Amino acid sequence: MAYDVIVVGGGSAGLMASIAASLSGAKVLLLDKGDKLGRKLGISGGGRCNVTNNKETDDLIKHIPGNGRFLHSAFSNFSNKDIIEFFENLGIRLKEEDNGRMFPVSDKAKTVVDALVNQVRKQGVDIRINSPVETIIYKNDSVNGVRLKSGETIRSKNVIVASGGKSVPHTGSTGDGYLWAKDAGHSITDLFPTEVPLTSNDSFIKSRELQGLSLRDVTLTVWNSKGKPLISHGGDMLFTHFGISGPIALRCSQFVVKELSKSGLKETILTVDFQPNKGLNEVYDETLALTKNEPKKAVKNVLRGYLNERVIPLLLQKAELDEQLTHDNIPKQNWMALSKLIKAFPIKISGTLSIEEAFVTGGGVNLKEIDPKTMQSKLMNGLYFCGEVLDIHGYTGGYNITAAFSSGYTAGKNAALSLSE
Repeated sequence: MAYDVIVVGGGSAGLMASIAASLSGAKVLLLDKGDKLGRKLGISGGGRCNVTNNKETDDLIKHIPGNGRFLHSAFSNFSNKDIIEFFENLGIRLKEEDNGRMFPVSDKAKTVVDALVNQVRKQGVDIRINSPVETIIYKNDSVNGVRLKSGETIRSKNVIVASGGKSVPHTGSTGDGYLWAKDAGHSITDLFPTEVPLTSNDSFIKSRELQGLSLRDVTLTVWNSKGKPLISHGGDMLFTHFGISGPIALRCSQFVVKELSKSGLKETILTVDFQPNKGLNEVYDETLALTKNEPKKAVKNVLRGYLNERVIPLLLQKAELDEQLTHDNIPKQNWMALSKLIKAFPIKISGTLSIEEAFVTGGGVNLKEIDPKTMQSKLMNGLYFCGEVLDIHGYTGGYNITAAFSSGYTAGKNAALSLSE
């Protein structure tokens, strides 16, 4: 049996591609190697599914530091506002949370996954689960169909690859699409983990003295080998038994990976600013004033309201200050050293957890070989790519899923439109 369009991969990009292609009148087959559609979508946003982000387009693109500008055309086709309208038309009420993140009112990812799958079925798309694709068939520089691992061949002049990256492999993302892209002559940019916790061999990490400590409203900065800041992110972070995690650590991860690769060094420095809204002199004056107000009290106790209790011993130790010191015996030079540590506490970062443990894959199908207006390959007629298989990656917070929905919709619509041409 032949189809107008075959979509390979039943995640957010593949489901949206199937919907867009069938809406445009194409006879569509959706293939997935797993036993369930939308598996990664089902665990996204902590199981609540952050369906998109409500920021304006330019701001949205800034939050997709991995080639977000490539999506300008896709967003003009199907923007984050269109995504919101799409779900609300399916009866999924959405709510906006901090930083523009959009969630279903139900707080259940299952609501979103079920609505998408039901819409795919409603539009007459044929769905086949447990149907892994062995290869895409190419003939005379054009797509000719797919061959399943079972040996079955299914013909189509248009195939959309929505097979995901290599992160969270238990959801089915094992990098299959890169091989099919290479078979068509595409190049794959270096793959690396992004939105992933960071590892450290620092003694205070190894001793686990800060393990489990969660910090709110701090700023984390990545420094290059020449001592220049690469990126800073403000928000929350967490110390773990292997290093650091939490939203701002994840956001810094891609810059850490790139800097370690570029410098060839085994470590790079990150610094935590515990008081990001205050200057160095202000921190010095305020902390000294606190000790002056309680001159008989040990400095470790005086600082308790100003800093998290668990970091105080470590900061005092690094500034070579005795915990039991009182105001009259404070050496001013060491107190300035302490103030500098409060503003820039260094952590030596040795790397990240593996790509399989990352939320997002960095790298992918080279965008120079893809038409941004259609998501079609420039090298193989009828071959389209969308979602995480492409060299596009954003921060967590609804940005990657927006890229997936938008590129999926664009690929599906244009694959269907190519039939009339």
